[in-house]
Amino acid sequence: MQLLIFLLAFPLLWIISILPFRIFYWFSDFIYLLVYYVIGYRKKTVKENLALALPHLSDKERLIIEKKSYHHLCDLFLEMIKTMSISSEEMNKRFHITNIELVKEYEDKGKSTVLLASHYASWEWLLSINAKTKFKGIGVYKKIANKYFDKLIRNIRSKYDAELVETKKTIPLMAENEKNGVLAMYGLASDQSPKMNRAFHWDKFMGIEVPVHTGAEMLSKKYDLNVLFVKVKKVKRGFYEATFIPITDNPRSIPDFKITDIFLREVEKQILEAPEYYFWTHKRWKHRR
Repeated sequence: MQLLIFLLAFPLLWIISILPFRIFYWFSDFIYLLVYYVIGYRKKTVKENLALALPHLSDKERLIIEKKSYHHLCDLFLEMIKTMSISSEEMNKRFHITNIELVKEYEDKGKSTVLLASHYASWEWLLSINAKTKFKGIGVYKKIANKYFDKLIRNIRSKYDAELVETKKTIPLMAENEKNGVLAMYGLASDQSPKMNRAFHWDKFMGIEVPVHTGAEMLSKKYDLNVLFVKVKKVKRGFYEATFIPITDNPRSIPDFKITDIFLREVEKQILEAPEYYFWTHKRWKHRR
């Protein structure tokens, strides 16, 4: 059944990926109407999240953000599909890195780096950074149940020679890379809610006390990794801008949970600047005090 679903869906995905951008975004507009008005995908969750995180806004203001966020969500999903056929030249034009020289400075430090990202703007096209660095790019991801779609997603996301590793395999891979002297950049999006049995620390996120992921910080201390945050901005539809913000090149000197705290504050700044580009469909605040 998994194979049948994949075989039926793949031709449609490929056709979508090769559409000219103007028609591509018209199709995204159509998908938005279905997802938001017909299916109503996770609308209750989005409304609750917006009310919790942005209580200072009126209902009308939050409704505007809600609709814009669904529009962006549809763009984001289709842009991931677009990666199947987009050229490197087109990607460079649409996903610009403002300070790639900072990454090159980190390459010269001679040790691997943790790249902290959030589910904001475009984390899919962020993987294109791997074509611009000597680091071995490794993205930590959650495996998809359908093995054929999982392979497709891995192929899409590894188009720029980035390697994807399941969360549970991250530590063994880091240990192996350290042993073999492989310099890598490990990308982790750590702004979502962890499982309660893995919640070692609570912090305020958008003013609400919640359990937070601390794995990136723990790994940076364990393997003495540089730590960078990448801020992604949506310039206009289909165009993004990424800026690297250094957090530390000596994580073991930083008090416990301080790296996580700095990361969360940076994510909050992104959200408050333009909340419509955050991934509001996740149940980020389902565990809260």
